[in-house]
Amino acid sequence: MIKEYISKMKGGAQCPPGVASSEVLWSWIGAATGVGLCGYLSSKYFEPGALTLLIGSIGASAVLVFAAIKSPLAQPRNLIGGHIIAAFIGVACYKLFGDTQWLAGTLAVSIAIAAMLLTKTLHPPAGATALIAVIGGKKIQDLGFLYPLVPAGLGALILLIVALIINNLSKNRRYPEYWF
Repeated sequence: MIKEYISKMKGGAQCPPGVASSEVLWSWIGAATGVGLCGYLSSKYFEPGALTLLIGSIGASAVLVFAAIKSPLAQPRNLIGGHIIAAFIGVACYKLFGDTQWLAGTLAVSIAIAAMLLTKTLHPPAGATALIAVIGGKKIQDLGFLYPLVPAGLGALILLIVALIINNLSKNRRYPEYWF
């Protein structure tokens, strides 16, 4: 039984094939545009008003929506829904358990995963969105329940709009695979 358990850790599938240069270029263009736009808008309009638009999980979402565009995890429902649901849960966990940050963070991520699975909005970067609500510092924590809208929801929406434009410029790419 232990041997069988350990043998699972060897894996079984072959490594995926390499990616064409054109795919690398389109992924780079999309990520640079999407994350760059979030960063620019944040520094120009949001940060002067004590808000932010650029959080770490947006970078992780860019990987999915520009480089893994066929993945179910990269589709609009998952991108937007996952971030908003996880952000809301993260804020609630911070407000309820913020005095014990490790517990608030643990609950934020684990409850967000369960909620995303139940709502068919699983988006791995949103796990970080939930955790950022707890450990993101005073600036993030002071946003309270605005956090699910700005930066989480609006940042994801900006990435979605850029992904719709950039990913469909190439004749070999199509995004999204589905909306709902």
